[in-house]
Order: sequence, then C-alpha cells, then structure tokens
Amino acid sequence: MSISDRVRVNGVTVLSDDWYILKKTDFSFRRADGTWQQQSRETYDRGNGATILLYDRVRRRVILTRQFRYPAFVNGHDDLLIEAPAGLLDNAEPETRIRAETEEETGFRVREVRQIFDAFMSPGSVTERLHFFVGEYEPGDRAGQGGGNEQEGEDIAVLEISIEEALNMVSSGMIRDAKTIMLLQYAALNIFTAASPTLEDKPC
Repeated sequence: MSISDRVRVNGVTVLSDDWYILKKTDFSFRRADGTWQQQSRETYDRGNGATILLYDRVRRRVILTRQFRYPAFVNGHDDLLIEAPAGLLDNAEPETRIRAETEEETGFRVREVRQIFDAFMSPGSVTERLHFFVGEYEPGDRAGQGGGNEQEGEDIAVLEISIEEALNMVSSGMIRDAKTIMLLQYAALNIFTAASPTLEDKPC
C-alpha cells in the first residue's frame, strides 16, 4: 500500500553534510481522519547496510566481532561492543558487500550466503535499511586475520563461540547490539534446533 499521496514535502534543510547527511524536513501528513497536519522531522542518512551471522551447524558455533563504538561508549557502554560483521553498502549489492566486509573484518571467505530479511533499525530518525544474511562456514574457510580497515579506525577482534554462549551473553547484557541479537535469535529458532546434526552425525 502506497502512502505517497498522504505526504507533501514543503521544505528540506541540510543541517550537516560531514560524515553522513543530516536533514530537517517540513512536511504535511494527511491523517487517518482526512485532515492535514504540519510536521517537522530530522533524518540521518548514512546509507543502507548489510550484516551476517556466520555459523558452523555441526560444531554449534558462530563468528562474532568485538570493537570500539564511540556512540555506545558515550551512552554509558564502558566496554567494546560485540557484534555480527556488518558494513554499509556503498552502492554495492547487499550480497557483494557483505562478502567483502566479512573477509575484511573476520578473515573468513564465505561460500554461500542467504538473505533472511531486511529491517529499518531506527526508523524514528535514521533512514538506514539493513539487509540480514546468514552463511555457513568451516574452520578452513579462514583466508586471513581480519581485523578491519585500520585507515577507517577499525581495530576488530574475532570471536568464535558456541550458540549457547552467545545467547547467554545476550541474556546477561554482554551482547547489546540489536542486529546481533536479531541474528542470534533467528539462528536459535531456525538453525540450531533440536534436529540439528551433532558431531556424531557428521558424515565422514
């Protein structure tokens, strides 16, 4: 259902165009009762992105990263943030970008990836739509050390932990990143089920 006929943009002001673009927009919105209401909103446009959970179904393990995030730090998170690999699309297709970002951050060269959904992560003010992927890996798929892009200030550690430990870290508050929590919950419901193969079930 389109709502474009319910929105009339009256004016747009660019407030900042430094790291990304911050705009203030004045618009009219036609409410459900048919009346038009004047509104004003600020939107932060940083582009769209992609994220992925690498998983080893047989060993029941996942790959996560740990890095410094200043916005989280300034809001009271006095620790490094544990996350799934992610990055902005930068005009690339989501699958192409997440493959490159995964190898850059973790060193793992992904073979097959599957998009499971996309979501607006903070639709009240941020325009970003995030594409969520999952991909299976084996220890031999690691082609490098990862660590991210030093020129962009990245200093990323790679974590390989069990799905049980990861879920416990969500419950304890050690994992607070929304995209990572969403991916881990998806994996718990759809990948690491009771019917998942065990080490004994793995074919020789």
